[in-house]
Amino acid sequence: MPWHAALLPLAADTPDPAASVKEAHESVTNAASFIEENWAGWLYLGLKILLIVVIAAALRSLVRKSLTKLIMRMNRGAEAVEGMALGGLLVNAERRRQRSEAIGSVLRSVASFLILGTAGLMVLGALGINLGPLLASAGVAGVAIGFGARNLVTDFLSGVFMILEDQYGVGDKIDAGVASGEVVEVGLRVTKLRGDNGEIWYVRNGEIKRIGNLSQGWATAGVAVQVKPSESLTHIREVVKHVAEGLAKESPWDERLWGPVEVLGLDEVLLASMTVKVSAKTMPGQQFSVERELRWRIKEAFDEAGIRIIGGLPAPEDEEEAADPSAAVAAPSALANPASPQSLATTPIPPPSGTPRITK
Repeated sequence: MPWHAALLPLAADTPDPAASVKEAHESVTNAASFIEENWAGWLYLGLKILLIVVIAAALRSLVRKSLTKLIMRMNRGAEAVEGMALGGLLVNAERRRQRSEAIGSVLRSVASFLILGTAGLMVLGALGINLGPLLASAGVAGVAIGFGARNLVTDFLSGVFMILEDQYGVGDKIDAGVASGEVVEVGLRVTKLRGDNGEIWYVRNGEIKRIGNLSQGWATAGVAVQVKPSESLTHIREVVKHVAEGLAKESPWDERLWGPVEVLGLDEVLLASMTVKVSAKTMPGQQFSVERELRWRIKEAFDEAGIRIIGGLPAPEDEEEAADPSAAVAAPSALANPASPQSLATTPIPPPSGTPRITK
């Protein structure tokens, strides 16, 4: 059976085994030569990148561990001080712990960013990549993100400086302008406050323009007592001094009082009363309890000394004023006089004479 001419193999299309072997040998030789010429550079580059990565990881781990140990040492110091007699006054362990944790978190994040970012740039430089356009693009992107999230950046930076400067901490009672209350949690972006009625306020750190810390330094307890103008001021001063001496010797008031209870003098003088002002320097945040205790003791001491406080029960020697007898008499009425115009106006008009009357 004859084959078609197109199906018959041509001699020119038949591969030459010798040529194929020669081309393969040349390819292998070129590859081996290329590897032989560049293997040293590749090995050097690989070792360089590996060394950069290892050094960056080791340095990052060392810095983070050092910061963690530093924070743990600060917390142990705070716990040791809190166990002392005036530990609650000198330091607040929870406040110190949260402040140190926040500072440590910021420092660890900054250290990791700097170390890993520098290592990444060094690796790209070792690979021969031009870092100029990359840095320029990153700078433009950073500026755009900064403008778009400027409120977030403002809150974060404000929180960092508030924590570093220790403007307030957990347990402090502050007035932040937009809200006031006791600090429950201090964050890098938001501060959590508990109000006087138990509500929780979330205040952004960037929105706080001024802060009034009511728990730092010392506080003042002030008590105003209203007495009769006829009372002896010297006697009042002696009674208050006796109350103050007793209060300063008892616990826990001896720790809460930071100074003697003083009679400042007359705050107001009226015809029916006069106001005596009593003041004392106290531990921060304890002024309200000291005021309540002072009022209690001053009231009891005044009752024993016979000093009358305005607003109490009337004294026995005070006689009640006689009742006014005219209070039960009604006001005179114009209708009581028959000749008055009002009585004449209410008199019925008689019918005219000669008018027949209708009778049943």
